[in-house]
Amino acid sequence: MTALGAASVLLARDLPRSWLDVMLGFAAGVMIAASVWSLLLPAIDLAEAAGRPPWLPAAAGFLLGGGFLRLVDRYLPHLHLFQPDEAAEGVSTTWRRTTLLILAITLHNLPEGLAVGVAFGAAHVLGGGEEAAALLAGAVTLAIGIGLQNLPEGAAVSMPLRREGLSPGKSFFYGQLSGVVEPIGAVVGAVGVLLVQPLLPYALAFAAGAMIFVVVEEIIPESQSSGNGDLATLGVMVGFTVMMVLDVALG
Repeated sequence: MTALGAASVLLARDLPRSWLDVMLGFAAGVMIAASVWSLLLPAIDLAEAAGRPPWLPAAAGFLLGGGFLRLVDRYLPHLHLFQPDEAAEGVSTTWRRTTLLILAITLHNLPEGLAVGVAFGAAHVLGGGEEAAALLAGAVTLAIGIGLQNLPEGAAVSMPLRREGLSPGKSFFYGQLSGVVEPIGAVVGAVGVLLVQPLLPYALAFAAGAMIFVVVEEIIPESQSSGNGDLATLGVMVGFTVMMVLDVALG
């Protein structure tokens, strides 16, 4: 889906900034809803079923996930979309601007892949029964929702790269390449859950915390930075609603 969205750069050189802001808002809305319905609520239910305080794994995992992404954000060199070179974050580097832009989107995508992998791993760990079936349905819904928001996100990566002067082919290549980290993160999340099954509720909440950190730290500020705040907020509302409906209807 990221590659499909990035392929739009082969048809047009640019999109209006307002469209990109709506796309980013939509992605943020999907991630917020997915964090609640597909990750935090299942984490609370699993902890309660195991006889633990239902709030503890959700709260601890959520904060740990946000703290982990804060460390990555602190040290990984990257540059947010639409920002000048001097606004680059992370350790000092001489890497090119385009490389820093790609790394910023990679940072967006890491928790998304992690969340999908943890969700499917959780369903596998439980084996069978109604609880496992509910987790599997939630994992499928989460994968669909993340895929939907990757479509506009791919365009939101490739179009700025094209505007930076890259050829259409290179803009598409690097745009779709930014999504490669998602299946990698998914494998890491699934394997981690399989190896450390008792930490399952914490892992679900960890993925939620990582996604919310990215939404609040990067995606929403980027979507609100050019005077299209109302449109970007509308995108958040629509994205949240779409993901909520998918999760309730399919899960």
